[in-house]
Amino acid sequence: MTHNDIVQKLWNLCDVLRDDGINYSDYVTELVLLLFVKMEYEQVQNNPNFEHKLPAGSRWPDLNGKSGLNLLNHYRQMLLNLGKSSDPMIAAIYADAQTRLKEPRHLETLVTALDGLDWFSARQDGLGDLYEGLLQKNANETKSGAGQYFTPRALIDSIIHCIKPQLGDVIQDPAAGTAGFLIAADAYIKAQHDALYGPDVTAKKRSFQREKAFVGMELVPGTRRLALMNCLLHGMHGEGAGPIRLGNSLGTAGRDLPPANIILSNPPFGTAKGGGGPTRDDLTYKTSNKQLAFLQHIYRGLTPGGRAAVVLPDNVLFEAGVGTDIRRDLMDKCTLHTLLRLPTGIFYAQGVKTNVLFFQKGTAANPRQDTGCTQATWVYDLRSNMPNFGKRTPFGPTHLKPFEQAYGSDPNGASPRTDAGEQGRFRCFTRAQIAERGDSLDISWLKDADSVDADSLPAPEVLAAEAMAELSEALRELDALMQALGAGDEALEQKRLLAEVMGLEVTSGEVDGE
Repeated sequence: MTHNDIVQKLWNLCDVLRDDGINYSDYVTELVLLLFVKMEYEQVQNNPNFEHKLPAGSRWPDLNGKSGLNLLNHYRQMLLNLGKSSDPMIAAIYADAQTRLKEPRHLETLVTALDGLDWFSARQDGLGDLYEGLLQKNANETKSGAGQYFTPRALIDSIIHCIKPQLGDVIQDPAAGTAGFLIAADAYIKAQHDALYGPDVTAKKRSFQREKAFVGMELVPGTRRLALMNCLLHGMHGEGAGPIRLGNSLGTAGRDLPPANIILSNPPFGTAKGGGGPTRDDLTYKTSNKQLAFLQHIYRGLTPGGRAAVVLPDNVLFEAGVGTDIRRDLMDKCTLHTLLRLPTGIFYAQGVKTNVLFFQKGTAANPRQDTGCTQATWVYDLRSNMPNFGKRTPFGPTHLKPFEQAYGSDPNGASPRTDAGEQGRFRCFTRAQIAERGDSLDISWLKDADSVDADSLPAPEVLAAEAMAELSEALRELDALMQALGAGDEALEQKRLLAEVMGLEVTSGEVDGE
């Protein structure tokens, strides 16, 4: 049985949850509370180096030997006990956890189904990778916005390939989501050092890597739960309650994040108000734009010579006012050596246009330099003339290979590079050229084959007339809908207001639609 087959079987169990009235958005959270208990058991059973993280009475055999109401009641009590575990990471994972299952038969079905999976194949691929595959499935399938915390794995792996994290680096993600960046960085380092048992890895280095190398912060408790499970299944224990802290990186908690050699992040998109907004008083430039605030946190949080890769929407590249000030400060204090323009359609919000900024604190010659660091920025356009990515055309590693080759082997972008000219995807822009653009980094030059040439458009008055006709038709349809809903009086009042705004002299009959 393949990795994808097992992930699909796990996802199919969500049908059981639906039958118990559990919301679509809660499927994975409900499933992983149980799945983690099974995975922990499988890890310990088949690896003598693993010790039980779950206390006696709260392990898988304590569940699959029970049935009916006895099973459901034991499971409910087990979740309460795990939330009070003496192990701070387990306690953090199960903090305030409770099942929404009401029917004992549905829990029995889940337990039996999990027992029946091909766990030998699952262990061959790695239980952590299986768990992450389920998170990715959730991000791709649900309509709940779950993808907002899931960066495509192909993009994460490509960024890691370019940044090249090393043993001994402190690696941070201030918007950790389900910890995809940190787990990929850990996997990269382990692959370079024989799973941390290579001849160059001392016991002290191994301990540092497992406990202190990674730190993340996540605002949403449920997402942090998923991240901590993900880390534990990948052998990343961290200190205390685990490598992922609960808090707002743009608030006071963010100030306590340690300086990092590497920061990798995909801050949340959008401008939603409420919790998680910038409240830091130690950021130089005050802004309500979360992405700009995250960018400040990231370049300020690097150690001298440290490097970062951050996914940001287009508006960060061109926003005026404080946005310009922050970009100038970034280019002063850091060497912004590479900008990757990503294709549309690779994130959950299909219309979002995003980029990856790669930069180093200071310069290669002087890591503590804090002015005039950026001399030139290379821009790779992976957006123009690319397919419309989605379920039918998935975005994958092959689409990023040409960029990785152009980026080169130096993690700080210092490898020899060639400007491909106006017909190519990779070009170099000096700091002076960027200044001529008003310090906007929204740089493009390729003509998209699907774009409409302005010369071929109809005359402006024709376009305006077409727009007015479409608007009129939409208003008529809305009026008919309101009449059908019994809101005729409200529709009449709105039509009168519209007529007044447009300066029309309309008779009562016309307003009434007669």
